[in-house]
Amino acid sequence: DTGLVLKVLEPIWKTKTETATRLRGRIESVLDWATVRGYREGENPARWKGHLDKLLPSPSKIAKVNHFTALSYKEIPHFMQQLRNQPGIGAAALEFAILTAARSGEVRGALWPEINISERLWLIPADRMKAGREHRIPLSDAAVELLERMKEHHLSEFVFPGTKQDKPLSDMSLTAVLKRMERGDLTAHGFRSTFRDWASETTAYPQEVCEMALAHTIANKVEAAYRRGDLFDKRIRLMSDWASYCNGMTATIQS
Repeated sequence: DTGLVLKVLEPIWKTKTETATRLRGRIESVLDWATVRGYREGENPARWKGHLDKLLPSPSKIAKVNHFTALSYKEIPHFMQQLRNQPGIGAAALEFAILTAARSGEVRGALWPEINISERLWLIPADRMKAGREHRIPLSDAAVELLERMKEHHLSEFVFPGTKQDKPLSDMSLTAVLKRMERGDLTAHGFRSTFRDWASETTAYPQEVCEMALAHTIANKVEAAYRRGDLFDKRIRLMSDWASYCNGMTATIQS
């Protein structure tokens, strides 16, 4: 009943709000299933709208939004020099993540069959993408050079293998690299924001090209329905300019 649901949620609602809201949703799903199966009757005591929203404060009013810490794009050339002096597969994976503006999970899970070096293409299947859609990433010269180095030590189906046989790097591997560099203030994911800030502040690439490079979902449903392509050819130039900037070269302004 409602009292028991509140007994579970109230102790963590203000201190672990994100966890508590997910827990509420899962309780609601379980109880909905139980109702359909005939194990219980009546309204769902874990429902939010028109019920628990009258008893618990809104999560948006008590939970602080923690954005991923990002490095200023002005610092990225110097950072990349330092990163390339770091040994290990974790450092290589972080460099590849920065050069491709990909999520760390996509990089850690990258498989050699997804990579086509001759066509300078990384094709991530839909089941590995956050939005559930296949994503093509053009590979810059720097990204290709890194992959060729990794291929010399092709020990696994994973491009960036972990320490265990046929397992990818752990989710803390890239964080560990940042800590070794005494940059524990940064997160691997934050470099996507660095890339986006660079594109906005120093180039004239259209917003949709930059957003497509990040594999962001189009919020406007009408626009999403009419957009069929992935602006791949334009993104080739964008990612090449980004790699050049990371190497300390001024990017060409594109319109």
